[in-house]
Amino acid sequence: MKLPAQQSVCFNIKTAWHAISRMYNNGGSEYELSASLGFVLLNIDLENGTPATKIAPLLGMETRSLTRMLKTMEENGLIYKQAHDKDKRSVIIFLTEEGKAKRELAKLAVKTFNNAVRENISEEKLLVFFEVINEINKVVEHKPFEAARKKQQLETA
Repeated sequence: MKLPAQQSVCFNIKTAWHAISRMYNNGGSEYELSASLGFVLLNIDLENGTPATKIAPLLGMETRSLTRMLKTMEENGLIYKQAHDKDKRSVIIFLTEEGKAKRELAKLAVKTFNNAVRENISEEKLLVFFEVINEINKVVEHKPFEAARKKQQLETA
């Protein structure tokens, strides 16, 4: 039985994320903030900074994309980089005052959206949503395509 696209898990996650991202991008455009930029700002520790290598995995981003974004953020005066005290090969990312101000705007946007969701969706449904999305993440972590490919190779051998 073939499912229509609207009933597939990935279709619904992707369309929801695109709608959310578009909402953040539209709301942040007057402040020169995008959804991606806001999430990076929100994941940089205010006190101790954050190792550059930790940011991409936190956000599920490709390292190359994050590297380009960090370069642009540095050029725009939102962050600065500092060599790690103990391991000079490692770089710690810190927010500038401008970066902190933009982080507050991003934080306000996330809180506003979350409050709107919580006003419109019951706590019980949200708990189920979080449970389901965590289970989906576990499925992704198990790399189902690799398992299917290995199974197919065994069957054809």
